[in-house]
Formats: sequence, structure tokens, C-alpha cells
Amino acid sequence: MPSRSLLPALVGARLSAGPAVTPIAFVNAIVQAYARQQQNPAKALAWAQIAPAALADPTARISAAQMERISGAAMQELDDEALGWFSRRLPWGSYGMLARASISAPTLGLALRRWCRHHGLIADDISLQLTVAGDTATLSITEHRPLGDWREFCLVSVLRNIHGLACWLIDSRIPLQGAQFPFAAPQHQDVYGVLFSGPSAFNTESAAIRFDARYLPLPLRRDEPALQQMLQRALPLTVLQYRRDRLLVQRVRQALLSQPDQSHNADDLAAWLKLSPRTLHRQLKDEGASLQALKDEVRQSRALALLLRTARPIKQVAQGAGFQNEKSFIRAFRGWTGTSPAEFRRSGAASAD
Repeated sequence: MPSRSLLPALVGARLSAGPAVTPIAFVNAIVQAYARQQQNPAKALAWAQIAPAALADPTARISAAQMERISGAAMQELDDEALGWFSRRLPWGSYGMLARASISAPTLGLALRRWCRHHGLIADDISLQLTVAGDTATLSITEHRPLGDWREFCLVSVLRNIHGLACWLIDSRIPLQGAQFPFAAPQHQDVYGVLFSGPSAFNTESAAIRFDARYLPLPLRRDEPALQQMLQRALPLTVLQYRRDRLLVQRVRQALLSQPDQSHNADDLAAWLKLSPRTLHRQLKDEGASLQALKDEVRQSRALALLLRTARPIKQVAQGAGFQNEKSFIRAFRGWTGTSPAEFRRSGAASAD
């Protein structure tokens, strides 16, 4: 998915400055893809500043920038965005096409289901499934043909790619509850703690990642211009970490809506969410929100609905919106709208007429 125009812009950059955590085994898989097409990887290795001698050292590691470079170069030289994983090539732009097919979805869940379905149309060596059991969502891979020397690199990359895309689509960190792989733990198994948040298990039935299913109803926060920009340098999706976690805001909002009669102080709400009050405030701040702002938002929304859709007295509306008394409700309502609840109700009724 990276753009051809990006490659010259990176020439001369010092690629080894970042931490070297990517195992050389993944580079060797790319070299194998060159061999299968009877092409020479020397130019791509040099451009990524990877010494050929490192290929023979199973303990060698490279930086994320080096991995981005050699992957981008190989995708272009081999015209295969799958880097040899599948029985047929995925020509340049294949994954961009999948992203465009998913970005119009209203929710993350539908976007991921589209991605899984469409991925099977372009590469039938594997199939991807999104399943939900209780509060856990699982993205799993079923292998339909032997993946050979590319098996680990393929399964890791596909799962990292779809996880990175999911985070990008909702502009949110999505912590993983765990990852699993149907092969023995490799010599570089320590790197899996960096590649995947949550514990990793090996020798399982299939490859999969698990996360909280409550992310699935969240709306997408990206549009076509954002997609165009992302496709200029899509590979960092697999390493980009998001500090913001939009699920907490959604969970707090749902808690406030489901229990309108409660006072919702920070201690009680944090206990309900299984967080400490300090963590609650800190994570909300990271998401650009505050508990008080969310309480005001939910109270205002409920008050407006009660005023316009019911004939309840103002005192009952105040109670239904979570206020202790009518006076504090009227004062807050004036701050929200610049008018009193009674005036707002009359104006709403008049506009309906």
C-alpha cells in the first residue's frame, strides 16, 4: 500500500536509529519471495541498509524503518503486496482497494467484516473471519493451502495489518486481549510481546487476535481524503501505537445513559468500569474528554429529549436528567442553551406546529 512517490524521499535517512526489534526471519522471507520470481534482492537490501551477512544470523534484528523500506521496495519490484505469501501475486494497489471498500462502513464491525470478505476474493489461500462471543471479538485466519517458508511472516503480517487498520479507522488504540499462532514458538518469540499487545500463544489451532467486542459498534472517523493520505505511507499502520482509546469515552457515556438516576461520582463510576479513579480521569484526558463534560453532554441530551417528547413537569424532567433539584437544572440548562427549559419547550412546540 505505500506510495511509489515516497521511496526517493527516504533516501539518505539513517534507518538504524530506532530500536531493532523486527526479526531477520521476516527479511529472509522477503528474500525467498525474490528467489521465487528469480529476481535479485540486492538493491532492496542496500536501500534498506541491511547487510547481506545479517541474513545468516538468526539473532539479527532490524528497525521498523528498515522493515518499511525493504517491504516497500519488494512490493514494487515484485509487484506483489503480499510479498510472496500466496499462490498468486497481489498487484500494487490491492490492499488500497480493500481499504476503500471498507471505509464507507458506518461502524468498525461492518468495516472489518467487509475487509475479511473482500480479502478472500483476492487471495483464496487464506480466509479471515470476525466472530463475537460475549464481550470478546476474534479475528482469525483459516489456511486453505500450505504457506511454506512464508507462513509465520504471512500470518503475523495479516493480523498486524488488520489490527493496525482497525485502529486507524476509528483513530483509537485497540488493546489486544491476546494473540495465537498455529506454529511452534520461534527463536525470536520475545518480539511477539512488541508486535502484539497481550499474551501470545503458540501451537494453537489457528492464527487469531482477540479484543473487546465493544469496539465494533464505534463509528469510523476517517474519510476518503484521510485514506488518500494514509495510502502514501500505509506500512507504519503495523507499528503505529495509538495513545487514545475511544472505547472508554463510549463506555462512560453508556454508563451515564443506562443509570440516569445515579450521581455518577468518579469513585463509583471507576469501580463500575473496573478502573481506578485516577486511571479514569487520566484516560479520559488522553481522549480529550472529561467526566464532567460527558455528564453534561448526557444530561443535556436526556433533558432535551424529555422536554420535546414528553409533557412531564420541569421538576420531573430535572430528576430524569439526573439533577438533584429543579433550580440547579434550570441554571445548567440556561448555560447550555441560553434559555429556560420552559421557553425551550414552548419554542420546540411552536416550531413543530
